[in-house]
Amino acid sequence: MTTQNPLLHTPARPLPKHVAIIGAGTIGPDIGYYLKSALPQIRLTLVDVHQTAIDKALQRCQDYAKKAVAKGKMSEPQASAVVANIAGTTDYAQLADCDWVIEAATENMALKRRIFAQVESVVRPDALITSNTSSLPAARIFSELKHPGRATVTHFFAPAWRNPAVEVIAWEKTDPAVVDWLRWLFCLTGKVPLVTADAVCFMLDRIFDNWCNEAALLLDRATAAEIDSVAAEFVHAGPFFVLNLARGNPIITETNTLQAEEEGAHYTPAPVFRSVDTWLTVPPGKRVDIAPETAAAIRDRLLGILFSQSVDILDRSIGEPADLDLGCRTALGFRKGPLELMRDLGDAETRRILDRLKAERPGMPMPKQPLAAYQDFWRHVLVDDTDGVKVITLRRPEAMNALHDELTDEVLSVIRKFEADPAVKGFVLAGYGARAFCAGADIGRFPSMLGDAAAATRYARDCSRLLVHLDAMKKPVVAALNGMALGGGLELAMRCHGIVALKDAWMQLPEITLGIVPGIGAMVVPYRRWPQAAATFHGMLRRADKLKAAEARKLGVVDALADDLPGLIVTALARVQALAGKPSPIAQGAVPLAPLEPITPASASGQPLSQEIMGILESAVRDAAAATTLDAALEIGYRAFGASACTAAAREGIGAFQEGRKPDFSRTS
Repeated sequence: MTTQNPLLHTPARPLPKHVAIIGAGTIGPDIGYYLKSALPQIRLTLVDVHQTAIDKALQRCQDYAKKAVAKGKMSEPQASAVVANIAGTTDYAQLADCDWVIEAATENMALKRRIFAQVESVVRPDALITSNTSSLPAARIFSELKHPGRATVTHFFAPAWRNPAVEVIAWEKTDPAVVDWLRWLFCLTGKVPLVTADAVCFMLDRIFDNWCNEAALLLDRATAAEIDSVAAEFVHAGPFFVLNLARGNPIITETNTLQAEEEGAHYTPAPVFRSVDTWLTVPPGKRVDIAPETAAAIRDRLLGILFSQSVDILDRSIGEPADLDLGCRTALGFRKGPLELMRDLGDAETRRILDRLKAERPGMPMPKQPLAAYQDFWRHVLVDDTDGVKVITLRRPEAMNALHDELTDEVLSVIRKFEADPAVKGFVLAGYGARAFCAGADIGRFPSMLGDAAAATRYARDCSRLLVHLDAMKKPVVAALNGMALGGGLELAMRCHGIVALKDAWMQLPEITLGIVPGIGAMVVPYRRWPQAAATFHGMLRRADKLKAAEARKLGVVDALADDLPGLIVTALARVQALAGKPSPIAQGAVPLAPLEPITPASASGQPLSQEIMGILESAVRDAAAATTLDAALEIGYRAFGASACTAAAREGIGAFQEGRKPDFSRTS
């Protein structure tokens, strides 16, 4: 991999114009719908041996688009573009001009080899060929290809149109440029590409299949419903519930048989999978009672197999630690990644669990390194070096790169590690993917502070530790807005020494619609850094007005615009070079403030707002502008945030957000 952030890589080939998917059954149409949703301009051809399967697949794509329109996620014209240029065929000759062919047929080696022989006889030598296999090694599947360098595995996870994870297999004969291009394309189109080695079951299926197999081996101690109830502490849906949903019993039998043949009899699938079709269990959110000692034993075994497989993946370099944790959360529905769980439990408890697994399940992999060695990685950031500039990418794709304590601390740690290095000219902050720079601060901790002004004030002050550090830096930091910058994400960008943005990026301060005020600088910094844009920020703070990048450029808030993501990074790097040795500090002393003209307390979308919160915000803006130092002004903002936490409006706004409804501030007057 040439870069940690896939979008920093210059692709070796353009976007595809014609993509074919072979296998119109379960996952094939979902892959196709994802691609057409992300790249509506492409031609998509669905291939199957049965016309009825093709017809059903085409209808499924139509149905998906209709549902998206009904839910307001697509407009009618967008949906029409998505379903346009989708065709089905039973004739491989129709694939002659394909740029990329994806096989999504049954997990049968002989069948896949026959398919690829047919494909290779038709397509151009430079056309990409990938398989969606979940377990079969690429080296075996593609062993008979004439041009194996353009072939690899791209393993999608169900539902493929929505699940962001996709494994990209870097096997010995794949051209590295193909792997880099796939990473770039997937990241550009909203996926999270995870590069793995060419081992049986790759990375995430090793976790999932053995998690399910271990659950089945525990059926001599508890029922499926009891085991799912214990598992609910760690996953959103228990193993048996997921197996029912995916009709996965035969899959576990196949994959664990492969592992047993390759790596030892301890991977032999539970015999019960061959005799049971459906499990009697509980849905997510439901639990049944289970004896504490039985629950503890099941918990240990499930965690034991999870930790065993995780350390084995890392010891054998099958995958990267950050990818392992991220993939488990995004693809498999774990609440926390296995390495995060190991860290939270501590070395002693983790070792106890692994030792118990070793005694009960001889042969299962055990750590080959000290447990602390498995925790030495950046969990939520990617760090690239480009022309002496450290590009730090915020990577929380499941939360649109929203800030939380660990992400904030990692960004700060990277900056502290390199800011004294004379070879480092400065830093660029970017968001992972093509949708968001940063969707704000994660409000997970905030509900516990409602009604406690002191705690909320401390929280705002604590959340500002990275931003305050940026204020004092001598080397420039430039924010590269690759998409939306909301709330705390925009406050982070404001504290950088420069901002560049894609032309279609936008910014917003939505806090007032939640019944709170922005607490980490938005009521202070813009009036000191861009006084000419004061009226615009008045509207953003008091009505949650959106600010588009083009308008921000006219106002001088954004320094430069870029047409595309590669251009954005080039522009950001140039801005770092221009600011080298002379980053502009935020103004000290009192600053003039444009009048806060009376407004109707309603958001830009017409949503009623809290007059009480409006009053707290306006007072903070005025007082902060009059403050004699930046630190004093920021403290006013922290305290205003604390005051907002003690209002009925905050309880209503945060509650409504958690419940997925619009707040009703009329009841808080």
